[in-house]
Amino acid sequence: MSFQQSLEQLGKILKPARTIPRTPWTAESRWSLTPLRFTVLMFGLTIFGLGDSLLIQSHIGNAPWSVLAQGLAKHSPLSIGEATFLISAVVLLLWIPLKQRPGFGTIANLIVIAAAIQLGLYIFPAVDSNLPVQLAYVFLGIGLVGIGTGFYITCGLGPGPRDGLMTALHKWSGIRIGRVRLAIEICALAIGAALGGRVGIGTALFALLIGNSIAIALNLVHRLAPQR
Repeated sequence: MSFQQSLEQLGKILKPARTIPRTPWTAESRWSLTPLRFTVLMFGLTIFGLGDSLLIQSHIGNAPWSVLAQGLAKHSPLSIGEATFLISAVVLLLWIPLKQRPGFGTIANLIVIAAAIQLGLYIFPAVDSNLPVQLAYVFLGIGLVGIGTGFYITCGLGPGPRDGLMTALHKWSGIRIGRVRLAIEICALAIGAALGGRVGIGTALFALLIGNSIAIALNLVHRLAPQR
C-alpha cells in the first residue's frame, strides 16, 4: 500500500459517523445481555471513566459534569468518584416523572463510570505546571471518552442517566435536543464552578472536541467490528 493510499484509508477511518452503527453486540432490547455485549459495555464505560479522570488530573479544566462532581466533593466527605455516582443517581431519579425507562446499560453507567473515574485518579499522577503534558492529558482524555462512548452506546442497552434526561426533556418540552443538552451542561458547569470545581482550557477543549471525538469513534467501531 502506498503512502497516499494509507492516508486515504486513515481518512476513511477518522471520518465522523452520522448515525449510531449496528454491530454484532448491538442489543434488541435494553436488558438483553450476552457475554460479548457485557464485555464491550464494561470496556466502553471503563475507558470513558478513565478518560474523564485524565481531564481532572490535568488541572487545567474538567469536563462539565466532573466540574460539578469535584465541586460537590469539596463540600462533602465524598470522593470525586462517589460524588459522580451520587449525581448520576439523582439525575436518574428525575427520569421517574418524565416516564423514562432505564436499561442495564443505564445502571452500569451509574456504577462503572464513577468507579473508573476514581480508579483513574489513583492511576494517573496529577500534573500541575507542565502545560504540554497537561494538554496531552486533556486530548488523550477526550479521545478516551469518545472511544468509550462509541463502544458503550453501540451496545444498545439504554442511555446513561444524563443522556436519558436529555432525551426525556426533549420529548416533554419539544425543545431541540441540542439546546436541551446545552442547557443541562451549562447548569452542571455553573453549579460545579460555584462550588469550586475546576474550569479552564481543558473544559473549553472538551466542549469543542467531544462531539467529533464521539462521531469519529463510532465510525472507527463500525469499521473495526465484524459486520452483522
